[in-house]
Amino acid sequence: MVEFQQTIKEAYSFRGKGLHSGIAANITLLPAPVNHGVKFCRVDLPTKPIVDAIASNVSGTQRGTILSNGEASISTIEHLMSALYGLGIDNVLIETDAPEIPILDGSSLEYVTVIGKEGVKTQDEPRRYFELKEPLHYKDSETGSSISIYPDSKFSIDLMIDFNSDILGTQCASFNSETDYLKEIAPCRTFVFLHDLLPLINNNLIKGGDLNNAIVIAKERIEGAELKKLEEVFGSSNKESIEKGYLNVEKLQFNNECARHKLLDLIGDLALAGIRFRGKVVASRPGHKINSEISKIILNMANKSVNASAIPQFDPNAEPVVDINGIKKLLPHRPPFLMVDRIIKMEKDTVVGIKTVGINEGYFIGHFPDEPVMPGVLIIESMAQVGGILVLSDLDEPEKHSTYFAKIDNAKFKKKVVPGDVLVIKLHVTAPLRRSIVCMKGEVYVGDTLACEADLMAQVIKNK
Repeated sequence: MVEFQQTIKEAYSFRGKGLHSGIAANITLLPAPVNHGVKFCRVDLPTKPIVDAIASNVSGTQRGTILSNGEASISTIEHLMSALYGLGIDNVLIETDAPEIPILDGSSLEYVTVIGKEGVKTQDEPRRYFELKEPLHYKDSETGSSISIYPDSKFSIDLMIDFNSDILGTQCASFNSETDYLKEIAPCRTFVFLHDLLPLINNNLIKGGDLNNAIVIAKERIEGAELKKLEEVFGSSNKESIEKGYLNVEKLQFNNECARHKLLDLIGDLALAGIRFRGKVVASRPGHKINSEISKIILNMANKSVNASAIPQFDPNAEPVVDINGIKKLLPHRPPFLMVDRIIKMEKDTVVGIKTVGINEGYFIGHFPDEPVMPGVLIIESMAQVGGILVLSDLDEPEKHSTYFAKIDNAKFKKKVVPGDVLVIKLHVTAPLRRSIVCMKGEVYVGDTLACEADLMAQVIKNK
């Protein structure tokens, strides 16, 4: 079932103070066209610079995620990004008059409540998904945090936190297609340990923090100078000490609200990959730093995938990179079984070849006399020969080697190839040559139409 991109039906505005800066901020969410993505605009700056909400723009992750573009930055964006993902919003322009997104109540609840499902508009462009082919693992050796993503047909998260606290204990939370983000994730507030507040205060952070926008947890009793320092920020409590436990919360939204908030943060940071992906995410003690790193990896992988799948264009006036004589030096094949006429592009991981299909091809005599169609196996063979040119061209003595099929997967034939067609054959390396085995993704185009695609594995063997 095709999913379509979504934006918002109208403008929505929010006002509050930044958690760390304490600066009052006004933000307005505006509808955006297809393929726009999420972008922030600093309307308080003279040039009104735009900052794309993508992982490559992450410039800091201390107590929040910060995006930057040149001198323009915007911080603590994770709760808003999470809300947009939870609502299924792909395209939106966010205007802000301050360097930090308002913390509101420390959750995503106000965003999703104000916009709601009825505030989302479906657009006429399919939503792109990135498909993971292999498991992805990342571990932060300093913190012990880890995130693994496994290929799956749906997006889901299993998350665990452990802060060595007998108050929180070990908590787990999950998110999948059955989860109601509005009810089960959005209300979950950020949390902080009381002993961690003093370093933040001393570093001139949490100027906008108060007891209404975070769950505050005391790991142990606090009194004396530490208590007085906290009272300077939060006001006098008229207490000689603060006892161990939750300082400002009588009842949690959920028993595992803290884990659910970490899941909220993770969703927001993963949205910075700039593309939705299908996979099972397993996160242990995640934080903004590792979240952003894994998003950068996904972003880079998705960009490479897009580049690899771009439709190549054939200019008949351009000089070939390898002409037919060069091809005959690289491949042992000869007519009538030479299925490539020229190479028009050859890079480290990508090669594009051309095959002109004429009525004089011998197989058209019987396939079929009154309805000539190029056999699918020969289209696959043309892929293999183009891929073989890329592999063999990197060897010292290519003429002494041949490539042989080891496996063909996911072969799909989407258009008939007939006499007069010009095949543009593209191969992209998905696993480099190792132990004489190479893996490639092959695509064959007629004009801008994909005629055939397949995943190929070949073995490079030295001739006897």
